[in-house]
Amino acid sequence: MIRTSFTRTLNSRISAARRGVLHTAHGDLQTPFFMPIATKAAVKTLSSFDIERLGSPILLSNTYHLYLRPGLDVFRAHHGLHHFMSWKGAILTDSGGYQVFSLAKTRKISEEGVMFSSHIDGSKHLLTPELSMEVQQAIGSDIAMVLDECTPSGSDATYLDTSLARTVRWAERSKVAFENGKILSNNNGAQLFGIVQGGVEVERRLEHAQALMDIGFDGYAIGGLSVGESFDDACEVVTALDGKLPRDFPRYFMGGAQPHEIVEYVRRGVDMMDCVLPTRNARHGLLYRFTHGDITKSDFYETVHVTNERFRLDMTPLVANQNDAVTSELSRYSLSYIRHLFSIDEILAYRLMTFANLHFYLELMKRIREAIDKGSL
Repeated sequence: MIRTSFTRTLNSRISAARRGVLHTAHGDLQTPFFMPIATKAAVKTLSSFDIERLGSPILLSNTYHLYLRPGLDVFRAHHGLHHFMSWKGAILTDSGGYQVFSLAKTRKISEEGVMFSSHIDGSKHLLTPELSMEVQQAIGSDIAMVLDECTPSGSDATYLDTSLARTVRWAERSKVAFENGKILSNNNGAQLFGIVQGGVEVERRLEHAQALMDIGFDGYAIGGLSVGESFDDACEVVTALDGKLPRDFPRYFMGGAQPHEIVEYVRRGVDMMDCVLPTRNARHGLLYRFTHGDITKSDFYETVHVTNERFRLDMTPLVANQNDAVTSELSRYSLSYIRHLFSIDEILAYRLMTFANLHFYLELMKRIREAIDKGSL
């Protein structure tokens, strides 16, 4: 088994929740943690400095999109994405595997890889495990992901078996290419994670996990549970994998999760996660805010649409002031003002709401870590 870059520091006495430190070339990350989404080298409406102020130590970007724009030559010229976007923290890149699912109408899968028609200009591109590794190493990711197929919800047994077997072969090729490409990588300290697929069938998940463990990776992600599966099914799979995946390696739940779902995944041994919800919902006027301090109860938060008429005269601050730089700024603006900004299509509304929702998610992770430390989660 390969040496892990993860130090497990505490196990909860009442659940499978864990505390630890993931060591990366751009800093140590306290787990469990959340990754804001910077798909195309930017968190929508926020700068890298904004994310630093929020206190996130890591961002997630997407290999497929960055390969198309700005392209490999730009990353090679800048010696990686960190310098290009002026970001000092860690970066995880998805391999392009999610696009195998989301761009199903414009791609064709073969043993060699995935042929895409670019959504930009219609040009053809063959994304192979080898090319995915080359792009991620040019980007200089701290954590790279193997190329996989995120199978659609409800896939039949024959399709799943074929896809999973091919994904294992792609994982093997990804690791070989990753090791061979280190000499030219823009991040010699990068790590490579495998991705466990298998739909909602526990046995398939366990078998796929074992196949990836036999190859050996720096960490293990749980993919394909945010593409139509129920929360109960997702919890069953994550619970089963907690007993299978190696204890001293990080576990990454890929994809969307509402705040109460994040708490439950952490209880089942998940160390890291990402989600588009706080940023996407912010641009639609949906605000996340705490209702009380007990995150073990599912009603610890609420979501409100600040565009509603009832907030027209509401003087409640966007975020309660906690005497730090971020909340001091956000608390200056009332919900009434934010509603006004949306009503006149002012882009400042998107920025302030994105700031507020990411602050909520990052604060939630802080409270989760504190709860594990105190033995209450």
